[in-house]
Amino acid sequence: MTTKKATAEGLRLASAAAEDVGSAGNTGATQPAEAQRPAMQTVTINHVSRIEGHAKITIKLDDAGRVTDTQFHVTQVRGFEKFVEGRPYYEMPSITSRICGICPISHLLASSKACDEIMAVRIPRAAAQLRELVHCAQFVQSHALSFFHLSAPDLLLGMDADPARRNVAGLLEEHPEALRDGIALRKFGQQVIERLAKERIHPSWVVPGGVNTALDPQVRAKTLEELPSAMAIVQRTLALWKRALDGFPEEIASFSNFPTMYCGLVGPDGSLRLYDGNLRFVAADGSMVADQVRPEDYATHIGEASMTDSYLKAPYYKPIGFPEGIYRVGPLARLNVADRCGTPLADAELEAYRARFGRIVQSGFHYHYARLIEALYALERMEQLLAEPSILETKVRAHAGVNNLEGTGIIEAPRGSLIHHYKVNENGAITWANLIVATGHNNLAITRGVRQVAEQFISGKKIEEAALNRVSALVRAYDPCLSCSTHQFGVAAVAITLMGPDGEVFDEVTT
Repeated sequence: MTTKKATAEGLRLASAAAEDVGSAGNTGATQPAEAQRPAMQTVTINHVSRIEGHAKITIKLDDAGRVTDTQFHVTQVRGFEKFVEGRPYYEMPSITSRICGICPISHLLASSKACDEIMAVRIPRAAAQLRELVHCAQFVQSHALSFFHLSAPDLLLGMDADPARRNVAGLLEEHPEALRDGIALRKFGQQVIERLAKERIHPSWVVPGGVNTALDPQVRAKTLEELPSAMAIVQRTLALWKRALDGFPEEIASFSNFPTMYCGLVGPDGSLRLYDGNLRFVAADGSMVADQVRPEDYATHIGEASMTDSYLKAPYYKPIGFPEGIYRVGPLARLNVADRCGTPLADAELEAYRARFGRIVQSGFHYHYARLIEALYALERMEQLLAEPSILETKVRAHAGVNNLEGTGIIEAPRGSLIHHYKVNENGAITWANLIVATGHNNLAITRGVRQVAEQFISGKKIEEAALNRVSALVRAYDPCLSCSTHQFGVAAVAITLMGPDGEVFDEVTT
């Protein structure tokens, strides 16, 4: 068996933000003539880069190099649903926030809301306002991370840019103002979380029954002082992105650009909700499928299927069944299901977005656009909350024991609807837990989207780096959070292998 390793000159990583590199110049090696090579069968992207967590993609090709099948594999097991069994319910927010180091606030809030139901309490008004405030700050920092640090190398430098420069280091050289804006915006969100909760990561401030401490008036004043600058950053970025959009016609046409249902939280008036509200499902044509679905009734509408090629479950709309009941969540879906945002600047941007792309926006490429509109909404909502005199009230926690043996909490995480559902015994010990994370809802759509992008950009028997980058960029558009992860300089991002029909490895690129 002959195995050849390419040196991949010029494709070395400049940072952990580097690309899922597909092909490279095979310098210094003898390459068999094209006619002598076995038919190319499989391309594997072993590590999808610039996402939170670990995933790989398998692309299968026929003898002519046409895509015949694709698979999106989530390759890690977390196990939280099982190892929390037997723990006291009031420990659940602290435990489940460790699921993710990027969005621990989301798990804290969904878990605490489920525990509120077990306690059968209505939390104080100021506590609800403070929970929403810290949640909005998390949206700002998370959306800034996704747009500026994880996707901007593709969006601002170009999908076809030299992968040695298509990373944050390249952004620093070519778009220093945008990169500085991204750093400043994420810093703002993180600092608000730290001022409120005393810790940026895994704080213990959000608890069953409310929050631990009241708002410091100085924190309120400082946050209000910094909000205009953060809003200006998002508005500048929206203007930049709207000018750049016309440069991506093929990506818009092929990044999960197919009809699905959409799901997200809305208020009684149909406005966008991030912390509180009920679920709404709409069809691809905008017609209402189900509205005001209460958290405790989610299982009537959402089923979960296990996948043979992934550890990530695949939720689906239960009345339609699996897999036809595909739906999407997250920024794109939330703007599709909501009648309005509910804040003036975000509503104006939403109107312009819909005027350009329609009332229901299908292309997954526009998750980036929707993310920026939501960041603006989150900042405006923070300003509204801080203007409420009641947010300074000192009653911020309700105390109770076990009054219900079951509780469900739903919030909108930055990546989509997050569900925590617990059952306890009379002593308050967890007997059963079900967690449906935001990325799980999008599993079917991501898998189908990978196939669509691969069919659009991959053909023939040579791996094109730019084509494989677009496959990975489709995944990044959803900003999947498969677990908390760390992006480091100097870590290999991808290994790709070409195999013949008999399993012979005849081309391998490791970078």
